[in-house]
Amino acid sequence: MPIFRYKALTNTGKRIGGVIDADSYELAKERLRKEKVLVTKIASIQNKKELSLAPQMLLAFTRELAQLLGAGLPLYESLLTIEEKHRRHRCHPIFLDLCDRLKSGHQFSSALQTYPKSFDKIYISMVQAGERTGSLGWAFQQLYDLIERRQRLKKQLISAMAYPAFLGGFCFLVVTGLLLFVIPSMSELFEGRSLHPLTQFVLSLSQILQRYFVMIILSLSTLVLGVISFFKRPAGRLFFQKVLQKIPLMKTILTQAALIRFCRSTSILLFGGVPLTTALSISRKVMKHALLEKSIENAEKQIVEGKSLSEELRQSAHIPALVTRMLSIAEETGKFPEMLENLSDIYDQELERSLTHITTFLQPALLVILGGVVGLVILSILLPLTDVGSLIAT
Repeated sequence: MPIFRYKALTNTGKRIGGVIDADSYELAKERLRKEKVLVTKIASIQNKKELSLAPQMLLAFTRELAQLLGAGLPLYESLLTIEEKHRRHRCHPIFLDLCDRLKSGHQFSSALQTYPKSFDKIYISMVQAGERTGSLGWAFQQLYDLIERRQRLKKQLISAMAYPAFLGGFCFLVVTGLLLFVIPSMSELFEGRSLHPLTQFVLSLSQILQRYFVMIILSLSTLVLGVISFFKRPAGRLFFQKVLQKIPLMKTILTQAALIRFCRSTSILLFGGVPLTTALSISRKVMKHALLEKSIENAEKQIVEGKSLSEELRQSAHIPALVTRMLSIAEETGKFPEMLENLSDIYDQELERSLTHITTFLQPALLVILGGVVGLVILSILLPLTDVGSLIAT
């Protein structure tokens, strides 16, 4: 059923807005008239695929659905409850459309596929597994745990990099301010004098920055956009991963984060009854690590031919020995989902320790480096001034 977004005025003159479902434009306006509101604007939402849930709203939606289904409410009633709760929220059209599709006889998993920006393949696969086994409440609880841990992992990585990025940006602004404003205002003091090489270098850098400031900014912006565009491509991501593999601590953190995503996602899919090859194919796409994804993809092809997953992964130089050893035990005991869940917990703890180490090391190291850069610029200014002072004293 089409969905219309509207703006209207109430009897008291209050401006309101929202969405409404109706078979046609005229029926939508008629329904709003019955609600005694004056419609000022109404338009159909054409491309539903462009609608999406924010990460926190996706987490809240999954949690509420798990709670309502766990309490014994039917799926449609649970969705209707969520739709009514978020009636004034910008994501309301999604909930309203899901209710309409479910009421029209569509499977819930097929309704979710209408919004690929919000519900990825792991989400859809788990819902399909829940529909087959009649355990949708359990499926949504597992999905809530997965999304919550995934978002927590993302926050950990961002918070670990935020402080170094802030220090770097602050240092860049300070040095740029010195070169653009402070040093030019003092340049007359240095004219006709024999300057220290450091002072001469900083003066030359300041003059170049002043003269070509706009060109430098445009060039840097173009370079940054070009680099971002390159790294968005598969070849660029692979190159970037290979470069990061040369940095020991970064290599460890990225590998641990990728394995957490992979092991946890695969474990949940296997618990839900998804076949191993399908689970591997879906889970490797959330790893965000091109080299590890390639290793899993190669192993997938060999598993179809009847070979062992642990043996195939052992041939990759990027898969840690712990993973292949525990997977080998899982193949012998038949406890694949449990072993993958244990692996994700192990790497979760390892990642937390690695992030603590990197932040503990980076903070003082960056302070020393950035302080040294600013100090050198200031020292280049002070050196001639001390010389001027000695001449006046003479």
